[in-house]
Amino acid sequence: MTSGHRQLLTLSVDSVVLEGVLALPPAPRGMVLFAHGSGSSRLSPRNNAVAAHLREAGMGTLLMDLLGEHEQPDTAARFNIALLARRLGVAADWLADHSATHHLPLGLFGASTGAAAALSLAAERAALVRAVVSRGGRPELADGAVLPAVRAPTLLIVGALDAEVAALNRRALALLQCEKRLDIVPAATHLFEEAGALQTVAQLAAGWFSQHLAGDVPA
Repeated sequence: MTSGHRQLLTLSVDSVVLEGVLALPPAPRGMVLFAHGSGSSRLSPRNNAVAAHLREAGMGTLLMDLLGEHEQPDTAARFNIALLARRLGVAADWLADHSATHHLPLGLFGASTGAAAALSLAAERAALVRAVVSRGGRPELADGAVLPAVRAPTLLIVGALDAEVAALNRRALALLQCEKRLDIVPAATHLFEEAGALQTVAQLAAGWFSQHLAGDVPA
């Protein structure tokens, strides 16, 4: 595979075929694996917008479905954090074995329930996961032992108008024992649909990953 390549891939997990899109900028400095929220997929317009910004910052991205097509309507599956984390781990292992990505430090970007899955994998695979970013995440859905066990630097991003999720993230921040930060995006709701809100999320994520995957010194 050459730099700047875009590749569709499929992984078979739990007798389910999952699809994903791997995209690498020229000379990538890190790799970010996305964990989508409940009911979302590799086609999420918000995560794709963030991924495009990360590639401009020199990060490779993998947007991977964590549920099969027949599982998407299943509420229990969408909130099965252990299932999502296990499948996220399969995608992380694929990246670790792939010739174009095995050398790149790995970060996780989780949205909504995907944030709980990302933090669960970070706690389980401390040697593999180097940084985590959560967008409008539900970290409290992870097992109670997960948050204190996370060692990867973790950035939590929530909208100022998403009061309930902001409160949950504040409690999660107190439980995290790693390098951590909570950023509140002004005038933003849960989906960051307001003008400029998602761009702010993308910029914050790019800064965090650039610092912790590529070693950039923050300004």
